[in-house]
Amino acid sequence: MRAQSRPVISMRGIKKRFGGVVALDGVDLDAFAGEVLAIVGDNGAGKSTLIKILTGVYQPTEGHVELDGKRFVMADHSDAISNGIDAVYQNLAIADHLTPAQNLFLGSELTRRFLGLEVLDNARMETEAKEVLRSRLGVELRDMKVPTESLSGGQRQAVAIARAVRHKDLRVLVMDEPTAALGPQETARTLDLIKSLRDQGLAVIVISHSLDDVFEVSDRIHIQRRGTCAGVVNTADVSVEDVLGLITGAKAAAA
Repeated sequence: MRAQSRPVISMRGIKKRFGGVVALDGVDLDAFAGEVLAIVGDNGAGKSTLIKILTGVYQPTEGHVELDGKRFVMADHSDAISNGIDAVYQNLAIADHLTPAQNLFLGSELTRRFLGLEVLDNARMETEAKEVLRSRLGVELRDMKVPTESLSGGQRQAVAIARAVRHKDLRVLVMDEPTAALGPQETARTLDLIKSLRDQGLAVIVISHSLDDVFEVSDRIHIQRRGTCAGVVNTADVSVEDVLGLITGAKAAAA
């Protein structure tokens, strides 16, 4: 559960319009260190728009984001990353032809000098990638020299997560449908990875359509409905039926 009383990151009164379409209408959100916050809702409820604002991809039409209680403006996603906020999206954004280590350091490759030239330091990247996977995620790949496309779905997911947690100043990790297209065993392993990151003190935000996964891994659940927050509940205090009622509107937001 949460390790502090003040949220690491907050959203206040977030509105987002795309032309005449209101995607979000006055949404508040809090994420705490040492907890998993799940965001659920039907398609079109505003989940994706909400996390894209949280990670600097979109700018809100109204409202603001706070980091450690202070207003925080992100010009783009790189601003979010430099302030300890990152995301692992459903498509993973992995270069399949590269090795796991090359994917971990994609865009920030390590180099060394050789005969007066700057060349990639593949050995160091492989060593550091192994250490991140082992120490942060408890994952050991049999072969670090194979193309990432040859890995299983769960292993590819681990590589994508490791790329985010490689940055030691990471504080907030957003995960979009982390178990989509995974089998039961790899889903269980991925949920264990999420719990491990929470236990390491990260604020983990998980967007998922699987309420079974949500109830397995989350501490709190933020329910989106038609662009608004229909309620925020402690997972231990509610049932799947309660959450479904908030998603569909069968239960009032006060529930």
